[in-house]
Amino acid sequence: MFKRMREDIRAVFERDPAARTTLEVLLTYPGLHALWFHRLAHWLWLHRLKLVGRAISNLGRSLTGIEIHPGATICNSLFIDHGMGVVIGETAEVGCHVTIYHGVTLGVVSIEKGKRHPTIEDNVVIGAGAKVLGNITIGAGSRIGANAVVVRSVPPNSVVVGVPGQVVVRSHPQPAALTDLAHDKLPDTIGIALESVMNRLAALEQAAHLPAAEVGAVVTNGNGNGYTPLREPHPEAAHLQAPEHGVWHGEDFQI
Repeated sequence: MFKRMREDIRAVFERDPAARTTLEVLLTYPGLHALWFHRLAHWLWLHRLKLVGRAISNLGRSLTGIEIHPGATICNSLFIDHGMGVVIGETAEVGCHVTIYHGVTLGVVSIEKGKRHPTIEDNVVIGAGAKVLGNITIGAGSRIGANAVVVRSVPPNSVVVGVPGQVVVRSHPQPAALTDLAHDKLPDTIGIALESVMNRLAALEQAAHLPAAEVGAVVTNGNGNGYTPLREPHPEAAHLQAPEHGVWHGEDFQI
């Protein structure tokens, strides 16, 4: 028991540069307190003292703002940073060396009995506000971006962004010894795809010697099959420029 507690404390120091002393971690880290409440509640749950386990879990929730069902299975070195609003459901399985930030939900998409919560494999980082829902698996070494909504399984060594979550498999696997805390490195999958389409469309128009004004006229007059749009297109739509290095032009949106 004391060995696991030392591992829990070590995980705080490894993943939070704000941690200064062991006494400070013991007294002021609600994620650590919630994890220890869960260990007791989970033991009671496994020994058929389910009501007492739920009571301990509820006490831990009241004191920490973190709700972990006593039936959830959690491996070593889980680090819950800040923690307020974290919810981990009954059949959730959390691997070793996982990092979870505030507002995360490991929830369900149905009310059927049985395995209905996600499985989080080792060395996964789940950003603030992310929702991982259903009986799915998040592969080892993956990172879930802040506020992403994940409803399908994710391969190992992936990054997930957006709603619903867009999965990008890393070209270079994340080393298991390093916790991926690069929350600013989130691929803009839809934005990049849109930029690519716009650039290719501009190249085709240029190759066909089709002026932008003519393109606008074609759009305004319908799509050529007798269908009339319900509303007129945006007056600047024909001249919309692709973003430069991810930055759009304000004049294209009349800002």
